[in-house]
Amino acid sequence: MRRLLRPLWVLLALIFLVEAWLWDRVEPIIARVVALIPLPRLKAWLADRIAHLSPALTLIVFAVPVVVLFPLNFVAAWLLAHKYFVGATILIVFQKVLGVGIVAFVFDATRDKLLQMGWFRALYTFVLDLRARALAIVAPFKRAIQQWMERFRRRASPGFIRRLRRRMQASR
Repeated sequence: MRRLLRPLWVLLALIFLVEAWLWDRVEPIIARVVALIPLPRLKAWLADRIAHLSPALTLIVFAVPVVVLFPLNFVAAWLLAHKYFVGATILIVFQKVLGVGIVAFVFDATRDKLLQMGWFRALYTFVLDLRARALAIVAPFKRAIQQWMERFRRRASPGFIRRLRRRMQASR
C-alpha cells in the first residue's frame, strides 16, 4: 500500500515545494505592499476585537478572508472557459498572493484563540507534520537538482558557452 501512495506523496510534496518556492520569490513584493499599510495598528485593533470573542467566533473571523476571496475562483474559471488564459492566470496568481497574505495576517492575530479548540489544534499539528513529511520527501529530489545544477554551472564555463554559440552559428 505504501508503494502505491508514494507517487501521490511525491506529487503533493512537489506541489508544496513549488508553492514554497513561489512564496519565497513573492514575499519581498508583499513585504513592500504591507509596509504601506499601518500594519501594527491594524493588527493591534484586530487583536483587541478578537480578545473579546470566543474561539468559535474567532474561527469565523479567520474564515472571512477565505469566504471573501472564494468567488474569484468562479471568475477565474469563467475566464479559462472563455479562453482568457492570461487574465485567468493573473487573477489566480493575484488571488493566491492576496489570499496567502491576508490569511497569514489574520491567522497570526487569531492563532492563540484558535488553538484553544482541540480539533483545530489537532488539525494544526497534522498540517505541520504533513509539511515536515513533504519537506523530507522532496529533500532527496532537491539535493539531486542542486547537484545537477552545480555540475551544469561547472561545465558551463565561458569557453563552453563560446563553443556552444559557435556550433549553433555554424549549423545555420
